This record gives sequence, C-alpha cells and structure tokens, in this order.
Amino acid sequence: MMKMKTLLPFVAGLLAATAWAGDPALGEKMVTEKNCAACHQRLVGGDGSKVYLRDSRRVKTLPQLGAQVSFCSSQLKTGWFPEDEEHVVAWLNHRYYKF
Repeated sequence: MMKMKTLLPFVAGLLAATAWAGDPALGEKMVTEKNCAACHQRLVGGDGSKVYLRDSRRVKTLPQLGAQVSFCSSQLKTGWFPEDEEHVVAWLNHRYYKF
C-alpha cells in the first residue's frame, strides 16, 4: 500500500506533463494553416469558435480532445503526425478547454 502512495504523485506528474507535450503556439499556427475554422463555421456558424464553447460540446476531457483532434485530422486529411496533433491539442486546451 505504501508503494501506491509513493507512485500516485509520480504518475499524476507524468500525466500532467503529457497534457502539455505539445506547443500551443505551433498548434495555433497549424489550425490557422488548415483553416479549421471554415469547417467549424459550417457546423455552428459565426466564427466557428462556438464549437469549443457550446454547452453541449462532446469533448469533456483531455483524452477526448486528443481523440477529436485525431478524428478531424483524419477526416480532413491534414497530414498531421501524432506529435502535430499534440500541438493542436495543447493550443485548444490552452485557448478554450483548460483541462
């Protein structure tokens, strides 16, 4: 039982570090270059940011955000690698979600 108490803060620290593995500034640039807002505008209107801010948003955790970014990347054939998607997740989390 003592080992679990010692491991828990270490594991929590690793998870927190993973959440910020990407660079938000690079993520913002990538979202702009791929014009993600155009798709979001078709979905929710306005400037498209409502997709992140609506009460009924489907993303409620950081892993869900990663999965959504990966899904969008795949659907739109962005050519992003997983590490690229991490940058986008970092920016979206920094700008909108704050997980």
